[in-house]
Amino acid sequence: MIPASLQRLLEELERLPGVGPRTAERLAFHLLKAPAAQVLALAEALRGLKETVRACAVCGTVTDLEVCRICADPARDRALVCVVEQPRDLYAIERLGVFRGTYHVLMGSVALLEGVELGDLQVERLLERVRAGTVREVVLATNPNLEGETTALQLAELLRPYPVQVTRLARGVPAGSLLEYASRATLEDAFAERRPVGER
Repeated sequence: MIPASLQRLLEELERLPGVGPRTAERLAFHLLKAPAAQVLALAEALRGLKETVRACAVCGTVTDLEVCRICADPARDRALVCVVEQPRDLYAIERLGVFRGTYHVLMGSVALLEGVELGDLQVERLLERVRAGTVREVVLATNPNLEGETTALQLAELLRPYPVQVTRLARGVPAGSLLEYASRATLEDAFAERRPVGER
């Protein structure tokens, strides 16, 4: 008979994306064998994650500050805003050092089959920034898959009435792939060859 605490851990681990029963079991038994200090450090890190991490007041990415370090950096070009789906996409671009503007994180993409529409995403903050008149270009860097393309097209239409250039990353990023797996050279090309939305 499995102890109740172990069963609870297995159930919680299985809630994580990509973790099935076997992986959950492997992780749980690893934690059982690990030193208590290591397990408690993990528990403390998880607690800290929920207690201190919040959305940046400007771009919406995850941060432990009111305004993230990128938005607070005076060296960044605030008139150039790169729209991404998730914080991990922002991190992928930042790791490569190919972009010196600021960001806006949607926290998802349009997925009509799952009932996710543009209004369900973090779009209003982006519109506030555009309405303020300080943004000259919005780079749509959503993933080059069906959901990302749908999101980009709907955002472009939403931004059409505003005096802002709307561009899309060039096809250096292969269709159907995810930004977080793109190489530095691929993203450099994609940013360098970005084009107005609607052009082919």
